[in-house]
Amino acid sequence: MSKLYFKYGAMGSSKTANALITKFNYEERGMKVWLIKPSIDNRDGADAVKSRIGLCEHAYVVTPNTDLYEKFSRRSDCHVIIADECQFFTSAQIDQLRRVVDELDIPVLCFGLRTDFLTNLFEGSRRLFEVADSITEIKTICTCGQKAIVNARIDGEGRVVTAGGQILIGGNDSYVAMCHRCWTRAVKEGK
Repeated sequence: MSKLYFKYGAMGSSKTANALITKFNYEERGMKVWLIKPSIDNRDGADAVKSRIGLCEHAYVVTPNTDLYEKFSRRSDCHVIIADECQFFTSAQIDQLRRVVDELDIPVLCFGLRTDFLTNLFEGSRRLFEVADSITEIKTICTCGQKAIVNARIDGEGRVVTAGGQILIGGNDSYVAMCHRCWTRAVKEGK
């Protein structure tokens, strides 16, 4: 029986590397993978899924209007769906992935962030917490050595930012993973 998996972590926790390694493992066993990503994530190219350590694969680009159940049900050759940056999917799209699992008995592995730079859940992440069969945290650490849970947004001088829209696509130049204590301190001190 297939499951809907949500594997989440803070920035820099190797979520994308884990997704691409998982893809490799399926393909090594002769299975076909449908790798998908949201269109808003164009940091490394429109259809590229690229990890910080250099792993890179092409992916199907999902717009906010894409019906994932409809698209996947036309792909009879795939054994699994792997979704990167799933926090940017809509609730309806997460429900469509849930439907793929339930009705087509295909496993779906979603990798993404839990919360934004102000510690608020993303829409896709919220829905995954509500309907996923398996939820696993991919851990990373703060500079102090504690577990990082906050995706601190930083400006050009490395100061923590607490204003702006929920979505700002960026990598190490825009975000730093922090524990909650260090993030709170940086916000108070304006660092």
